[in-house]
Amino acid sequence: MEAVGALRDTSADPEFGPWLAQASILVVDDEPGMRNFLMRTLGPRCKRLELAADTNEASQKLDQHHFDVVILDNIMPKKNGVEWLAEQRAIGFFADAILMTAYADLETAIQALRAGAVDFILKPFRSNQLLNAVARCLDRIRLQRENYVLRHELKATSDHILLRDRLIGESAAIARVRETIARVAPLPTSVLLTGQSGTGKEVAARSLHTLSDRSAKPFVPVNCGAIPPDMIESELFGHLKGAFTGAERAREGLFLHAQGGTLFLDEISEMPLATQSKLLRVLEDRKVRPVGSEREVPVDLRFIFATNAELEKEVRAGRFRADLFFRINVMQIHLPPLKERDGDSVELAALFMKKLSAQLAMPAVPIDAAVRQALMAHDWPGNVRELRNLVERTLILGRFPEGFGSNAAPAAGAGGLLADVERRHILAVLAACNGQRDEAARQLGISRKTIDRKLAAWDD
Repeated sequence: MEAVGALRDTSADPEFGPWLAQASILVVDDEPGMRNFLMRTLGPRCKRLELAADTNEASQKLDQHHFDVVILDNIMPKKNGVEWLAEQRAIGFFADAILMTAYADLETAIQALRAGAVDFILKPFRSNQLLNAVARCLDRIRLQRENYVLRHELKATSDHILLRDRLIGESAAIARVRETIARVAPLPTSVLLTGQSGTGKEVAARSLHTLSDRSAKPFVPVNCGAIPPDMIESELFGHLKGAFTGAERAREGLFLHAQGGTLFLDEISEMPLATQSKLLRVLEDRKVRPVGSEREVPVDLRFIFATNAELEKEVRAGRFRADLFFRINVMQIHLPPLKERDGDSVELAALFMKKLSAQLAMPAVPIDAAVRQALMAHDWPGNVRELRNLVERTLILGRFPEGFGSNAAPAAGAGGLLADVERRHILAVLAACNGQRDEAARQLGISRKTIDRKLAAWDD
């Protein structure tokens, strides 16, 4: 049937909210006059408008495109709107639906709500009534997705996030990273960020999103290692009601919550092999299949991946799919460790000191010449995360830990100072954690294996 393209003025209509200009809408009605009225009302105001004359055509369009809102007539030949809507909800349909009807009886209203309609318009209606209903749906969708993403971020993040929107430092190493990000950000190309834990891969991902043409759309970060393997498919792809034990209602996954924006898959090497194969299909087909659904839902996303593992080794060990690695390794950006960023540790420490002292309501601790020397000499196995934790601990204690600044023991050279500072610092954190290595590793921003290896070398 008819399809209305995107060649229209999509500037925001202030009367009906800023989101209408970016909306994708499907109209299903068997009356040509009503379709023409809705086309003239919605066409100039939304990004994409598709028209279907019956439910069969509407089903085909749902398989081809993602729609934010479906406007549906109830009384149509072959199958009425409520019946079709109930069928679509059962096989994987998450968009908001507005039901149009000329009959205002209570039974129809109850059936519509049970089928999953979120709004109800009585014929005849004025154009502003329809536009207000669409605006309410779009606001509801936006708020639901923002709340879900924020809850996901809070659940996945156990630490305060600072400096997550920009890469700080004047070293040549980080300047090269910023230059590469600026070149690739405007492109739709997938990006693979590599580097040690704590080097700022999420900061780089947010910079890519901010500098892209998707900056007004969601940025959804997902730590693949923080989601239990038996839940990751449902979290990413969503699920239908009854798809598994405990699935009491249908829910969109993180792929759909990032619709139109950027999905950042951190620690991609931790993704289970079974989910890796499904991710490969998404990258190739740009469609996701929610758990328990018969329908694949089209998605429009920019993908950014990150890992602190060497994926080539993971592929050789059989823990990561070779075809997925080649698919995501289009543009690789390596985030350098803090020890290779000349002088950046001092600048970052000063910035952390300023921000954290305000956040904790505690006086800043001066960073004198001796502290600056120690900061530049330290190996920083936990990178920026370790530095941030050091500054917070310094604010709490009111002084830098032993080994930094005037308390640092003299050494024969930089190598001796570096090893001594690192040993004193790790042992001090261990002592503060009553010898609990897992907790010390978390505070330092390094792995438990790193602490075990260091202690074995020191024979402690």
